[in-house]
Amino acid sequence: MDQNQIDDVLKRTLSDFRVSRGERKLLEGLIRQYGDADHQIGVLRSRAFDVARAETTDAQTLQLIDWLEDVVKLFQIRDQSALPDAEAYFSPGSECLNAIRRQFEKARHSADVCVFTITDNRISDAIRDAHARGVKIRVISDNDKAHDEGSDIQRLENLGIAVRVDHTNYHMHHKYAVFDEKTTLTGSYNWTRSAAEYNEENFVITADSRITRQFLNEFEKLWKSLS
Repeated sequence: MDQNQIDDVLKRTLSDFRVSRGERKLLEGLIRQYGDADHQIGVLRSRAFDVARAETTDAQTLQLIDWLEDVVKLFQIRDQSALPDAEAYFSPGSECLNAIRRQFEKARHSADVCVFTITDNRISDAIRDAHARGVKIRVISDNDKAHDEGSDIQRLENLGIAVRVDHTNYHMHHKYAVFDEKTTLTGSYNWTRSAAEYNEENFVITADSRITRQFLNEFEKLWKSLS
């Protein structure tokens, strides 16, 4: 859709100085067609102000429109800063390891862990310490890795931590954890020393409630299936 077509749609909604239900659907269709990425929405918003300016010759009204556009842009920036926090972490190095440990240190109520394997004692110690503080911890892992040399799954279970293991012919290959039902950690990073010291790995930590709810639902489904 070119600029003239966009302006035609905007002028149609401006004709009676109100946005009817039908015109609202028209604008929503314009957004879907043009794209709903932030910068694309910004372009559409700017065109709306330009169309409004073109419809008036009154100097005071033009100044009012200019002021309103500046304020809307400012509020949009504030709104973007309020988006859920999200950070990316990479290995090799201690960045991923330390980030995982911090999440267990910060946990107050629960930690649901769904990982292919755990062999890094530094992570297991963080899980142990959180459990000792009263954090409710559940761990799902894969049977082919749970009994590998160096695996900490049995150690965690012996501490009284709830553990369930996938015994299917396939791999439970997830690597994620949800803390206090608010924060999700997910990525390629295996919870092993080799991942910290040698492998090119990554994960993201996000506080996006939509993402966290999806991971919690998946965890609950898998947890029940392994009972």
